[in-house]
Amino acid sequence: MSEDFTAKKIGDSLTEVTHILFPRSLNDMGRLYGGQLLEWLDELAGIVARRHCGGSVVTASIDRMDFKEGAKQGDMVCMRGYLTYVGNTSMEVRMDSYVENVSDGTRHLINTAFFVMVAVDENGSPAKVPPLVVESLREQAEWEAAERRMEFRKMRRKEGL
Repeated sequence: MSEDFTAKKIGDSLTEVTHILFPRSLNDMGRLYGGQLLEWLDELAGIVARRHCGGSVVTASIDRMDFKEGAKQGDMVCMRGYLTYVGNTSMEVRMDSYVENVSDGTRHLINTAFFVMVAVDENGSPAKVPPLVVESLREQAEWEAAERRMEFRKMRRKEGL
């Protein structure tokens, strides 16, 4: 784990990846498996969090895995992840997935999810992470929404959910 606790900007860890859909990633209806998308998103959320904290991370929770549309064979699925909130040891990563039109580059949203990643040291214990610099009104609004989601997660844990 990096001992550098210099605040970092959201753009420092923003990450995007694209996959072309082949039959092995499709269900019997010819649509992208939700589990396949979840695997890709979990890996990408880990990359975003590792770039921010400079060390190992684990997935603590996933919520709001909203499927808005499907994707089919041959589609280009673009996934974009960025931090919305950073606590002492945890980081919330927003994951947006799109199908990209190869002819004109336009994208339409097919999935949104929020991952909570926790930095861990060499013993697997939670480790401190650098603060996050919030620069724009949009970033501030995302931070405030993430704070509300974090409070809701704490309330659910308290209730045993």
